[in-house]
Amino acid sequence: MPVPMEYRLASQNFEQFLAEVAEESGLGTRNQAFTTTEGVLRCFRRRLDIHDAIAFAQVLPAMLRALFVQDWDSTSKRIETWDVDVMTSEVKSLRVNHNFSPDTAIRDVVRVVLRHVDLVAFNRCMEKLPAEARSFWS
Repeated sequence: MPVPMEYRLASQNFEQFLAEVAEESGLGTRNQAFTTTEGVLRCFRRRLDIHDAIAFAQVLPAMLRALFVQDWDSTSKRIETWDVDVMTSEVKSLRVNHNFSPDTAIRDVVRVVLRHVDLVAFNRCMEKLPAEARSFWS
């Protein structure tokens, strides 16, 4: 079997994704977009149980899937609150001295992610997640 295109083009697609996050968020670099994206993904992951998180990871493009699970302590206690101000603060706390995430970081990353996923598969996954998780991505 040949290597699937998703993996063959993963780096190229991820660079495009980061460029779009930078543009959407008004960030100056893809490095800043990377930190913003990582913060948003970690924030979301912390609020899911492990089964839902794995199901969600399956509908992400390869590099986002890898970023979603990177440095994951799956034994950590799940965070209960879905308060947007709390979550935005959490996103901004990742590498705080090098984090330029705007107040709109979650919304901005959500918009770009939705342009890079298979929406049918993504929506099918969302149907199985808690209502708060669905709201995060709407």
